[in-house]
Amino acid sequence: MSAQKSPRRGAFPAAVGVIGFSAIAGLLVTVMVAPALAVTGVTASSTIGIFDSLPEYVTIDQQPERNEIYATFAGSGNTGGYYKIATIYDQNRQEVPYEQISKFALDATVNGEDRRFFEHGGVDVASVVRAAIGNVASSDIESGASTLSMQLVKQINVQRALEEPTEEARKAAYAEAIATSFDRKLREMKLAIGLEKRYTKKEILTAYLNIAFFGSNTYGIQAASQRYYSVDAKDLTLHQAASLIAIVQYPGQRSLDDPENYAANEERRDFILGQMLAEGNITKQEYDEAYDTPVDDTTLLPSSPTSGCTFAYSHAKWFCDYVVKSVKDFEFLGANPEERKANWKRGGYKVYTTLDLDAQIPAQDATWTYAPNTETAFSLGSATASVQGGTGRVLVMTENMIFNDTLEGGGPTTSAVNYNTSFDYGGSTGFQPGSTYKLFTLLEWLNQNKGISERVLGDGRTIPGAQFTDSCNGPWGGDVKFKNNAGERGIYDIRVGTVQSVNGVFFSMALQLDLCKIKNVAESLGIERADYGPLQTNPASIIGTNEVTPLSMAGAYAAVGAGGVYCKPIIVDRAIAPDGTELAGQAKQCRQAISPEVAATAAFVLEGVAASSASNPNDGVPLLGKTGTTDGATQTWFAAATTSVGTVVWVGNSIGFQDILRTSYADVAGIRLRHFIMRPTLAALNAKYGGNAFPEPSQQLLTGSGLEVPDVRGRTLEQAKPLLEGIGFVFADGGQVDSEAAPGTIVSTDPSPGTRSAKGVTITVFTSRGNKIKVPDVVEDGETNDYAAASTILLGAGFTNILPAACVVVPGGDPKIGKVTAMGPDAGTFILKTDPITLTVAQDTPCGP
Repeated sequence: MSAQKSPRRGAFPAAVGVIGFSAIAGLLVTVMVAPALAVTGVTASSTIGIFDSLPEYVTIDQQPERNEIYATFAGSGNTGGYYKIATIYDQNRQEVPYEQISKFALDATVNGEDRRFFEHGGVDVASVVRAAIGNVASSDIESGASTLSMQLVKQINVQRALEEPTEEARKAAYAEAIATSFDRKLREMKLAIGLEKRYTKKEILTAYLNIAFFGSNTYGIQAASQRYYSVDAKDLTLHQAASLIAIVQYPGQRSLDDPENYAANEERRDFILGQMLAEGNITKQEYDEAYDTPVDDTTLLPSSPTSGCTFAYSHAKWFCDYVVKSVKDFEFLGANPEERKANWKRGGYKVYTTLDLDAQIPAQDATWTYAPNTETAFSLGSATASVQGGTGRVLVMTENMIFNDTLEGGGPTTSAVNYNTSFDYGGSTGFQPGSTYKLFTLLEWLNQNKGISERVLGDGRTIPGAQFTDSCNGPWGGDVKFKNNAGERGIYDIRVGTVQSVNGVFFSMALQLDLCKIKNVAESLGIERADYGPLQTNPASIIGTNEVTPLSMAGAYAAVGAGGVYCKPIIVDRAIAPDGTELAGQAKQCRQAISPEVAATAAFVLEGVAASSASNPNDGVPLLGKTGTTDGATQTWFAAATTSVGTVVWVGNSIGFQDILRTSYADVAGIRLRHFIMRPTLAALNAKYGGNAFPEPSQQLLTGSGLEVPDVRGRTLEQAKPLLEGIGFVFADGGQVDSEAAPGTIVSTDPSPGTRSAKGVTITVFTSRGNKIKVPDVVEDGETNDYAAASTILLGAGFTNILPAACVVVPGGDPKIGKVTAMGPDAGTFILKTDPITLTVAQDTPCGP
C-alpha cells in the first residue's frame, strides 16, 4: 500500500475503546511476555499494573529545530530585503509538512520500517507474536516488534530526555528511554495506541520523519536531505530516500558521514528497495536503477555543517555571535533568561536583525584591508560599530579577525573575542578611547551653561590633584602631570581647544567642573567599561583612560547627532516563532540624555574636527567627529556622527603596546588607518540613511556665563592685580612693551578686555615702557617745508632715522614743487625714535630710477 494514499486512523483504537486497556494488556502479556517469564523472572501481574498506570498518550510537540538569523540587504539585486547570515541549532533539524516530503521517502519509511502501518492501531499484534517467539528461542529480549508509532514514542521520550535541565537527569532519562526491557516495550505499546487515537496516520508518519536521527547531529528528513545530498526532502530521488531511511535503525553503523558505513547502508537500502518493489510502490526499472547506484562518494553530495557563527556569512560572523550571546535579553523569546535560552535551544525561530549588509560589507572589507589579520609582529586589532540615532539599531559591526569559536580554532587570523562588545557579550576587556572621550567633558561644560567662546589655559603642566572636584570619590591626592601632543601653549577658547584636541584645555575645563558629573554624562549616554566596573573619575580619565567598548562609544556619538536622544543599542527588529507567529523584536529604549541645546552646540564644535578629517567622505552629509590617540599611540580612534547614525572606528593593540604610528598597511600610514576604514563606512551609511544639517548652536552656549575680562588699561600693576583676582582670574605680569603711555601703566591684556573667559583663567597684563613719541606734522598744507626744513623739525623732536626723500611728479608751476607733500608714518602717530620716517617731495621732472 502506498504511503501516498489518504492516511487514515487505524481500526484497532476503536476496539480499544470497547474492551479497555486492561484487556489489551492481557493480550500483549499473553503473546509477548508470558513466553519469556522463564527468561526474565518478570511477573505478569506487575507488568499489567505498569500498563494500566501509564497515561493514554503522548503529544507530538515541536521538536528542536534550526534558528535562522537574517540581516537587511538591498544590494546585489536582492529583492526580499533580507539575507540569511547564519543558521544556529542545538539539533540540526528543520521540520517540514507531509506535502514537502518525497513520495519515495514516505514509501521507504513505511515499507522498510512498518509494512502494516496503515492496518494496525499502534501495535502490530502479529509482529509481537513473532517477536515473543524469537525472544524465547534466544533466551533474551532481542526484538520488540516496534511499529512506526512505537518508534515515534521512543524518539519523543529520547528527545525529552535530552532536554532535561542537568547532565545527570539527561543521562538517567535517556537510559530509561532506550532500556532493553519488557516494561519499556509495554509503555511504548500503550502510548503508541494512545498516539493513534489522538493523531492521524499522516501526522504520525510526518512526525516520525521530522524527529528521526540521521547521525552527525542531523535530525529529521529535511536536514538529512540537505546534509548528505544538498537537496530538500521533497526532491529526494529513490536511491537517496532509501539510503536515508536505511540510517534510522542504526545511525552509528549506517550514517553517511563515515565511508566505513557505506557498505552497511547500501545493504539496508537494498532491502528497503526490495520491500518497496514488493509493495508495488516502485517499478522494476526504478528498482534496478536505484539498486545499481552505489552508496559511495560518487553519489553523495554532502553539505558541510553550518551551525554556529563560525559558519555564518563571512562578513557578518561577529554580529552573529553578538546575537547568540544576547539571547538571554530577547524578551520575545520568553519571560526570563532561562526560558529564553530554553526556547532558543528548542529553535525554529527566524530572527530579522538590524545589521545592514549594504554598509557592513564595505566596512568589513575596509577593516580587513587597513588592519589585516595577517599581522604577526604584534596583536593588531580593529573594530567598527555603527548605531542608528533615534532608534539604537546596530547597523554595522566589524572586526579585523575572523570569528572562530570551535575547539580546534582557525589559526592566527581567527579569534573568538568580539572587540566591539563588553566581556559577557564577546570576551573583550575594552580599550582606552583617548581624546574621543573628551566629548563628555565638553558636554558637562555646556551643561553648566559655560560657553564655547570662553577661554582657558591650554599649557601642559602639573596640577595638584586636590584642585579637582570629585563628588563621587572625594579629593584626589598627588600631582597630575600632563603634556600636549604638539606642545601647544597659551590661552584657547573652548571651540578651538576642542578642534585642536589640546589636553591642557580639557584639564582647565575639568578644574571648573565636577569629575563625577563628567562621568555621569558619559553613563547617561551609555558608555560602559567592558569589564562592567564603574567608570573611573580620576583626573586623567577626562582624556580617555577608561577601557570602554566601541559599541557604547558609537551609541553615545549617535545620541549627540540625534539631538541628545540616547537609545540603547538593539539588534533585532522582529522575529517569527516556530508556529509562524510574528513577534515584535527588541523595543526601543530611548531617553533625552542631554538637552537639544547642548547637543547642537557640541555638534557645532565637533563639525570643525570632521570638516578637515580624512574620514569625511565629503558627500554633502553634515558630519561631526573626534579623533582619539592614547599614550604611545597604542590605540587610535575616530568617532563620528550624522543626524542619522553614529559610527566609531578603533585600530590598536588588542594586547601589547605597539606604536600604531610606526605601522602602515595598503600604503596608508598608521595614523590614517582609522580614517581609511571610516570613510567607506560613512559613505555607505550616508548613501542609505542620509543626514540633515545639525541644529543651530545655542546662542547662550556660544558665549556662556563666563566672566568678562575688565578693562584695566591705564592702571598700574598694583591697581590691576587685586581687581582681576577679586573677580576670579589669575593675574600674570607679561612684562613691558613699547608704548606711548606713561611708563609702568597697563596698555593691553590677554585675553583682551570684554572677552568672556572662565573663572581661573590667567589674565596676562602688559605695561608701557613710555618710549614712543608723537610724530609732528611737517607736511602741513604741502607748500610749507622743503626736505631740509622738515628734517630739521623731525631731528629736533628726537627722531633719528629720516630716510632719503621720495619723489612725486606734479605739473610745472605747481606751488608744491620742492616741498614735502606726504610723510610716513602719518603725523600724530606714536613711534619709537629709531623707527624710520619717509618724506615725499614734489617735483616737475620725472623721478629717477
